[in-house]
Amino acid sequence: MFHDRMCVFCFLGGLRRGIAREMGFGSSKGRNPLVYGFIKAIAAIVFRLCYRLRVQGVENIPHHGPAIILPKHQYWTDIPIVGLALRPQLNYIAKTELFRIPSVKTFLSLLGGIPVNRERTTKTMGSFRHILQLLREKEYVVIFPEGTYYRGEVGKGKSRLIQMILRWQGYVGANGTDTMEHYIPFVPMGIYYGRKGLRNMVTVKIGRPIFAEGEDEALKLTNQIIRSIARLSGMPQEGTGM
Repeated sequence: MFHDRMCVFCFLGGLRRGIAREMGFGSSKGRNPLVYGFIKAIAAIVFRLCYRLRVQGVENIPHHGPAIILPKHQYWTDIPIVGLALRPQLNYIAKTELFRIPSVKTFLSLLGGIPVNRERTTKTMGSFRHILQLLREKEYVVIFPEGTYYRGEVGKGKSRLIQMILRWQGYVGANGTDTMEHYIPFVPMGIYYGRKGLRNMVTVKIGRPIFAEGEDEALKLTNQIIRSIARLSGMPQEGTGM
C-alpha cells in the first residue's frame, strides 16, 4: 500500500510539472494531442516503477473509430492504465464534479476529459453534443459504465448515456446525415490488480465488440456489457455472487 501511495505521489508530481511545461499548447475546449502524448509518456515511466502491465485482446479494438471503450472501474489509476493499454489517443467521460475548479477543468479537458452528469444528462447536453462530434470524427470514447468505483465486484451498469448514443446512431442510420458506415462498437474491458512483488501485476483484458441497433436495446446492451466486464475481470456482479 505504501508503495502504491509513493507511485501516486510521483505520478501527480510528474503531471503537475508536465502540465506547467505544456499548458501553452492547448485550451480547455478539447483534447490536445501534444499534452496527451507528453503526459502519457510520463505515466508510462512512473507506472512502470509500480506496476507490470499485461494486456490481452488488443486485436478486439477496432483499427479505426468511432468506438466506445467500457472498462471496469475500481481506482483512479484505471484511467491512466486504460490510456497506457491502448495505442489510440482517447476521450474520457468523467463526472461533472471534477470540472468545478477552473485549472483542473483545463487540465482534464487537455487530456480528453468530458464532463457528464450521469443522473441528469439534460444538464450536460453541450458535453453530449461534443461526444457525438467525436464519434462523427471517428474518435475513441471511454465510458466507465458502473459510474463509480466498485472493488471486488462489478456494479450495475448505467444505461442512460448508452441509450442517448444509440438514439443518435439510429437517427444517423435512418436519415443518412452522417458518414457512419456501421453500428458503433461497444468494447468491454476488464481490469484486474494483482498483488505480487514490488511491482503489482495489472491485467487488462479486452473483450470482443458488442453492437446494438437502437435505443430500445440500451438496457439489454448495458447488461451484456456488465456481464462481459465481470467475466473479463474475474469478478462477480453486484448482488449476484456470479
